[in-house]
Amino acid sequence: MVTTQLDHIRFKEGQRVHWDAISTGWLSVLDTFERGAAVVTARLLELGGVGPGSSVLDVGTGVGEPALAAAVAAGPTGRVVGVDLSPAMVDLARRRSGGMGNVEFLVGDVESLDLPASGFDVVLARWSLMFVPDPAAALRSIAEVLAPGGVLAASTWGPPETVPMLSLGYRVLAGRLDLPAGKPGEPGPFSMSDPEAVARQLTEAGFTDVSITEVEVPFELGSPESYARFTEAVTPARIRERARDLLGAEERSLWADVAAAAAERRRPDGPVPLPSTALCLRATAPTG
Repeated sequence: MVTTQLDHIRFKEGQRVHWDAISTGWLSVLDTFERGAAVVTARLLELGGVGPGSSVLDVGTGVGEPALAAAVAAGPTGRVVGVDLSPAMVDLARRRSGGMGNVEFLVGDVESLDLPASGFDVVLARWSLMFVPDPAAALRSIAEVLAPGGVLAASTWGPPETVPMLSLGYRVLAGRLDLPAGKPGEPGPFSMSDPEAVARQLTEAGFTDVSITEVEVPFELGSPESYARFTEAVTPARIRERARDLLGAEERSLWADVAAAAAERRRPDGPVPLPSTALCLRATAPTG
């Protein structure tokens, strides 16, 4: 658990280093990920009521999703801002925007957003809040930048066993590399997998009309090897370094094991379906 201010600072710096390090790799597998993730993006835009003229903030935007989708929906009279802790991710998001006039990307921290109070109709957070060391601070910060009665539309992951797109490969890595289990309360992909706990956090931050629904994300990889490449691309640098240290010249066997695990799920015609569960939430900002 991230418990002290110094822990917070160190954790955020670690997150920045991690996402900077994998930014290029993430971009290389982005199409694979977004083919499945598109259903969640569409759901968040629907939950937020994003349309022509909307003012939208996307926190934890990464390389620009769902900010870019929101910019299309908001149109030329709308405004979209994407914020991310990683300068490298923000740089890629700016490049991907292709000069769209209604979207900008900024380096920033969701726990202390340096943006105008009550400046946005909608805040989107697609698979980003789980990595925040102080979710309560992040939700308070989001509430401050939302107009009274504005909407937070966010997604988190379900429990690990329902998200093979991430957990299948990690189980192989954990077994081969003897990785420690995550600590309770520690930020990470599955730290907000309990809908009741998430609803409590939102309510305690002053949000109302909280609703959380499950959405199946239809991830599908072209081959087991494609899944191994995806896993390698998004694996933290510290784990890849551990693999090199422990396995040396045998490191490639690790990714072959990931492919073998995916092969067990392969359909007869070749692709590997990895349907995964997302929790999509909608909450209304305080009105006073």
